[in-house]
Amino acid sequence: MKSARPAHRCTDCGYASAKWVGRCPECQAWGTVQELGAVAAPLRAVSAGPVTARARPIAQVELAGARAVPTGIPEFDRVLGGGLVPGAVLLVAGEPGVGKSTLLLEVAHKVAAANGPTLVVSGEESAAQVRLRAERIGALHDELYLAAETELSAVLSHVEELDPSLLVLDSVQTVRSPAVDGTDGGATQVRAVASALIAVAKSRGMTTILVGHVTKDGAIAGPRALEHLVDVVISFDGERHSTLRLIRATKNRFGPADEIGCFEIADNGVVGVPDPSHLFVSRRSAPVPGSCVTVTMEGSRPLLAEVQALVATSGGGGSPRRAVSGLDSQRVAMVNAVVERRGGVRLGDADVFAASVGGVRIVEPAADLALALAIASASKDRPLPGGLVAIGEVGLSGEIRRVGGTGRRLAEAARQGYTAALVPEDSGPAPKGMRLIEVPDLGTAFARLW
Repeated sequence: MKSARPAHRCTDCGYASAKWVGRCPECQAWGTVQELGAVAAPLRAVSAGPVTARARPIAQVELAGARAVPTGIPEFDRVLGGGLVPGAVLLVAGEPGVGKSTLLLEVAHKVAAANGPTLVVSGEESAAQVRLRAERIGALHDELYLAAETELSAVLSHVEELDPSLLVLDSVQTVRSPAVDGTDGGATQVRAVASALIAVAKSRGMTTILVGHVTKDGAIAGPRALEHLVDVVISFDGERHSTLRLIRATKNRFGPADEIGCFEIADNGVVGVPDPSHLFVSRRSAPVPGSCVTVTMEGSRPLLAEVQALVATSGGGGSPRRAVSGLDSQRVAMVNAVVERRGGVRLGDADVFAASVGGVRIVEPAADLALALAIASASKDRPLPGGLVAIGEVGLSGEIRRVGGTGRRLAEAARQGYTAALVPEDSGPAPKGMRLIEVPDLGTAFARLW
């Protein structure tokens, strides 16, 4: 009689399985399912070996190899923390057609013109297709080299031949290593390709940019270890019906990980927008009900954004509708309830629609007060005063709380021509030419405005 097959268990979540699987079905982690009762390999004593370099006091470590080199694209350099660091490996991910390849081709062109040979390897398009795009955006240069390869060995041969200062691989999921088993684009192949390129980048001091695919949920495709291996992870966001593109670093070993760069899709490529506030605010000759401007913080950059609301009589026959675009739906529901309960605005039998302008996504609590004012303004069908911005977090008891960076937010609003600001109490001095309206709670704010 055959003995029962040993069970397997996930070391992360404890999921038990009768057979081994590479990915845990419960927590979706890779390589965590292990056989129960398996005999562990005996540990060996490791003797001391040679070192690559002697340990030195930290103050004596040279910084020349970690200095960022500007690319010539200010918005891209802003996200990176100043530019590209020699030997750094970047992972850029975004949805198909959002403009990743176009932007990185412009980056490669700038680097080639300033620092010498640059190599762009495309695994998804032919060299002729990339050349047509480069001609359209004006990115032709004698030091910019193109290659269409899907084999890791061929990519490494190009690197050996050209010795580029920058390598752009588009994309890491399309390149395979013949020395490793696994399907093309699979976790094993992606990990092997990335590890080999990272080793080459570090040994040569060659900056490497890997383009990555994303899943339908927006997460980077492939093993999670890929994000741990690279130095910088950049997400490229944008909606197809909008020309606005935002890039942000979710991981950055050489600079801040909360900065954003703003770009706009144009006929000549992806163009940086150094002052994007005008994209998120409507320009009208007179105020209209249901609209309020706030100031959000993206890293150290204050951005003006407009919140709009529409309150309409429900058609009956069911629960009133609540639709949200560009805002956090849970936060909108909370603010909606506070406006009704603490502000005295009846919304229980009305449809409420809330949205941001320009395709920007607003998630920080500092926009709560602007959202509450927009909802109340739409319900009362009375516009807010012209030239007014609202900054503050709304609590469940209706109190208005202070938020970080209020001084920089108000200074940006004053620079854009706004003359009044509705803010929490003790928000600091007002910028020149701006009047502060300090309110402790939502009821007081409604009373002051109407």
